[in-house]
This record gives sequence, structure tokens and C-alpha cells, in this order.
Amino acid sequence: MTTLSVVVLASAGIGHAVVTSLDAGIARVDAFKDMKNRPQAGHGMNILLVGTDGRDKITERQRRVFHLGGQPCHCTDTMMIVHISADRERATVVSLPRDSYAEVPAHPDRSTGRQLGPHPLKLNAAYAEGGPQLTVRTVEDMTRVKIDHYLEVDFTSFMKTVDVLGGVRICTATPLKDTYSGLDLAPGTHTLLGGQALQYVRSRHLDGASDLGRMKRQQRFLAALIEKATSSGVLLNPMRFRDVTRAVLGSVRADKGFGTDELLDLGRAMRNFSPSSSEFTTVPIGQMNYQVKGVGETLKWDPARSSRLFAALRDDKPLTAAHHAAAPAAAPVEVDPRQIRVQVANGTTTSGLAKRIDTELAATGFATTHQPVTASTRSAATLITYDPRWDRSAHALAAALPGSELRAAPGQGPVLTVTAGSGFRGVRPVRFEDPGRPDQTVVRGNEVVCSGDA
Repeated sequence: MTTLSVVVLASAGIGHAVVTSLDAGIARVDAFKDMKNRPQAGHGMNILLVGTDGRDKITERQRRVFHLGGQPCHCTDTMMIVHISADRERATVVSLPRDSYAEVPAHPDRSTGRQLGPHPLKLNAAYAEGGPQLTVRTVEDMTRVKIDHYLEVDFTSFMKTVDVLGGVRICTATPLKDTYSGLDLAPGTHTLLGGQALQYVRSRHLDGASDLGRMKRQQRFLAALIEKATSSGVLLNPMRFRDVTRAVLGSVRADKGFGTDELLDLGRAMRNFSPSSSEFTTVPIGQMNYQVKGVGETLKWDPARSSRLFAALRDDKPLTAAHHAAAPAAAPVEVDPRQIRVQVANGTTTSGLAKRIDTELAATGFATTHQPVTASTRSAATLITYDPRWDRSAHALAAALPGSELRAAPGQGPVLTVTAGSGFRGVRPVRFEDPGRPDQTVVRGNEVVCSGDA
């Protein structure tokens, strides 16, 4: 995720000499040495973005505060294919689950040099067995997408990136609490600095989706990171850009071919990059908990749907249809609105307001009563009154009503009450994301970043 932000930050305002000095600070890795029988090149540029669990530079305080104890596994914690379109106007990010069932090609043992035959494992273990080169070979074999560049980041470079940008804004409609990573966020909008951002993208125990849910949060974070980088003035200030990228690139590893010219070329082409220029998805899963002897539970890709996805990358085609710029972004929620019963009341002097809200909530999927009423008292804020047993439903409803306030009412029952206040801001569309299902939708970056006071 860090290195994609560097690609975005490589703006046209940066001189060749500045970028050359940045290039000199990148650690190099030969990820393509002696590789044969590679897929045919498509259109655009494909970058394999790998996040490792390297903790060598983590301080003792960071280990303690951000729950980074334990031994590193020398494997990949995150893996994404970042496709930059040939016209440099669009980026497609495809997350590859770390537990994906994979078959690594024949390769020499790193310790003994003895030739090992092809064998199954989890995708993230390819790095431990054969480093970047075996990782690239395995991904190419599985996707038939030719990888043009390899970029690798660790925990330190990730935190450093977020810190030098001044933090990244994340919003959540539901509480996010994970005792394993230490993440603890209340519903609302938060600006996360490096360590807390790392907890957010690493958390796997927030819901039943484990790694699939985590990847959705990583995609959401990356969209927010792009928004911060492109809206904070970094791209327009050569010296600030230099300072940010110098801090980041010092702990990034890249293939030998990713250098000054590539940074400048991408920078010139992506001056107007924004969250709406990006799209995110996860490779389609056909079978959860696929048991493999000696490997354990894996995720097996859906052969037909994944083939279509990777064909689109090779053909440089967008995964989403063009959206109208004026269309409001749908807020992701974790409860199906069709299961949320809502009674709307008018707490203002505006005639017909409750009926309009009832209609708009129904249009975005909520099970309204279609019988709006007049509240007994006037209200300035729009209130959502709910029984605490339906807490998650209340937060999903709040996502559709920006600026609303939640009021717990034990014993109220399953019907939630919306009392429209004079400060009512409108109804925002919502999109149900079931954390327990492996369905992988495609979203644009502007659909998952925070909107106003969401």
C-alpha cells in the first residue's frame, strides 16, 4: 500500500535530479532473474505490491503499544496486483488472499540449493520458500498476468508513510475492536497515524470474514491514503514531496528496473489522479476452507470468475462501468438494510419531511413502515432511537443519515425510530457488505472514502 502512494506522489512538478536522488535510496532486489516461460505482456503496467511482516526496525515501544510482538514469519502479510492503465488514467487494485491455495513451480531450495518439484502451499508461503522471485513466478502462473515491477514494504515503511502525510482519515459505522491487533475504534470518523493505521489494516478478528474482511479494510485504507496524498498539497510542493518520499523509500525494496524514468513517467501521467480513478476488488473465491494435506485450510479461487478478472487486467479494461461524477457514493454497511425496520417521525415544522425521508430510506433498501408520523416534540438533531439488542442495525441506519445521533432505548424492540430534526442533511445510499460471504465486489475509491461527517 505504501509503494502505490509513492507512485501516485511521483508528480510532474518534481525535477529529474530530485527523483534521481530518491531512486538512489531504494533498496534493490532481483525479482525476475533467469525467469522463463512468462506470460505474454498485456497493455498497461502491472506491479506486484507485497507487504511483509518484517519487524527488524520496530522499536520496543511500538511492539508493546501496537501489539507487534512475536517472531516474524518471513512471509507476505499482504499481496496485491496494482494495474496502471496504458493511458495512465486509472488504477485497478486486486487483492490476493494470503491463504489462497497455490502450487509453486519447481525451484531450488534457498538453504541447500537442491531442486524442489512443484508442490501446494498457501500463497503467502511462497515468499518464505523462494523470496520475491518465487513469489512473482507463482503469481504469474496462477493469474497468467505478466508482472512488470515488484515493490515490497514492511511495517516500518508503512507507518512512516502514514505519519509523514499527517495521518489518514477512516470512518466506520460500527465499532472496530480486535484484541489481537489492539485496534479499538468507536463508530465515527478517525484520523489514524502510523501505528494505529497498521492495526487497522492488520486486524483479522473483527468479524467472521478473517482475511477477506481485512482485505476490504486495506482497500478502503488505500483509497483514503490516495485521497490524502492527492488533496494535501504534496503533489504541488516539490520540497514536501521530496521529504515525504525520501522518508518512505528508505525502507522500500523494488526490482532493478523500477527507477527514475518510471517514477517520472508515472508522475507526469497521474497528475490528476484521485480516489475516483481507482478501483478495488479481491480475487473471486470459489471454495472456502479448502483442505490440503500438509498445508491446512486454504481459499480456492473460482476458476471462471478469476479468469475473467485477470483477462480484464491483461486487456487493460476497467472492472467497473463509468460512474456519473454527481452520483453519491454508497456507504458500506454490515447489516442488510432489508432486515432493518424503520419508523420515521417528523420533529420539525417542515411539512412532508418524514414522508420524504421514509421514501428515500426505502429506496436505499431499508424496511420502512411507509407510515410516517409527527413527533411529539421538536428536535434540532436527527435522532435514531434503538434497542441496544439491534446495535449493529442502528449503526447501519446511521450511515445512511449523516450527522444523526444515536439514542439507546432498552426494550424498544426491533423497530428503529428516526426523528427528523431541523439539521437533517439528507439520506445517503448504503451498500450491504456481508463479512461472512466470499463475494468480491468491485468498488471505486471514492465510494469507500469518508464523505463529509459520515
